[in-house]
Amino acid sequence: MSLTNHDRLYWDEAIETLPREALEKLQLDKLRNHLIFAYENSPYYRDAFIQAGVNPYEFNSLADLRAYPFVDKKTERTRQLAKPLLGDMLAVPERDVVFVSASSGSTGVPTLSPFTAADFENYQNIQARLFWAAGVRPEDRYVHALNFTLFVGGPDVIGAQKLGALCFWAGTVPSDRLIQIMQDFQPTVTWTTPSYAWHLGETAKAKGIDPVKDLAIRRIIVAGEAGGSIPATREAIEKLWNAKLYDFYGISDIYGACAGMCEARNGLHLAEDDILLEVLDSQTGEPVEDGEPGEMVLTTLTKQARPMIRFRTGDIITADRSPCSCGRTHVRITVSGRIDDMFIISGVNVFPGDVEFVVRNIPGLSGEYQISLYEQNHLTRFELNIERDELSSEHDQDLLNQLQHDLKLRLGVKPAKINLLPTGTLPRSTHKAKRVVDLRQSSPVAGGK
Repeated sequence: MSLTNHDRLYWDEAIETLPREALEKLQLDKLRNHLIFAYENSPYYRDAFIQAGVNPYEFNSLADLRAYPFVDKKTERTRQLAKPLLGDMLAVPERDVVFVSASSGSTGVPTLSPFTAADFENYQNIQARLFWAAGVRPEDRYVHALNFTLFVGGPDVIGAQKLGALCFWAGTVPSDRLIQIMQDFQPTVTWTTPSYAWHLGETAKAKGIDPVKDLAIRRIIVAGEAGGSIPATREAIEKLWNAKLYDFYGISDIYGACAGMCEARNGLHLAEDDILLEVLDSQTGEPVEDGEPGEMVLTTLTKQARPMIRFRTGDIITADRSPCSCGRTHVRITVSGRIDDMFIISGVNVFPGDVEFVVRNIPGLSGEYQISLYEQNHLTRFELNIERDELSSEHDQDLLNQLQHDLKLRLGVKPAKINLLPTGTLPRSTHKAKRVVDLRQSSPVAGGK
């Protein structure tokens, strides 16, 4: 990939602007070969396909994929334990695996995600593509503030190096140390979570350091939380830093990042030449229309070490295949939240991201919040903790009335109680913020709290 033209719009114009019909033809060709590869080389997939009565040699259309069985986190964990170390979903000899990332689960057993050398190279090319779409260029200085310890996002820094940026491998160092790095080396781009981007800016200001005047960050990439696609959250972080914010989506089971915002910032372009998207009703498994929320199901098209066929991510998204003003043709996704983060109040599905949307849009609040779930008379209730903005002159009751009104309008339900707290009361996170505290299992008496 030539890097002589820094002004070009695309990292790989031919692929990123491929007409939809040609893109779907490319997907079909890749998927047919990928299914055959999985069937011939993975003991798990051979058995699963046979049990489902599907024959990859007779795969003729993308719609045929609907007959194939799903996999999920539980599948990964079960198959890994059945044949340690890497499980029988593996489709290559272990000697061909050069990198693994790990994500912990409820059992405490890390779920490993293996990569061959070809997988890893392809992974980093996609990272470079996403960085480029977000405006990162060879003249940028990039500080990577993601965890390097077995985290799939750690190596994403190589994608920034691949396009020519000067990179600082900071990792998850203490906030004071990261701010010092930003002072000393004046990087122009960083990547972290939305909650930590806010926390880091607040921390810098508390130390007498102005993120706008004293630091050089002008692009912030975020992932791991819904906040990056919530306009009010994005705008608050951008104002704090005087920087543009770009949301990325990654998943340890596939790649560190496989979707990201372009300069239009109207959804995240998924790398559809490498991953096939389905958006399904989480209850029925039937496809939903573009613009309708559903569970994101992903199928790899090239990954050799461990193909992922119809992987249920547990993420709720909407998809948009209409033309993007940037000229890219790949689908744009917007992530609403996770199925396992969703809670039901009086029959209404509530996602923390919807609560954040409301909280961030009310002047006079700091933007921080925490939800507590509990049971009362055998029904789930929620309590909401929020903070005042210390510079606000709004009366407490006016803020509470506004919040109650806006939550009802957005969610269709209201919290059983709202606690308005002083600024700085709620915990700040150096990684993913813990927004929901579930007390339902520990409620000693039904109907009491």
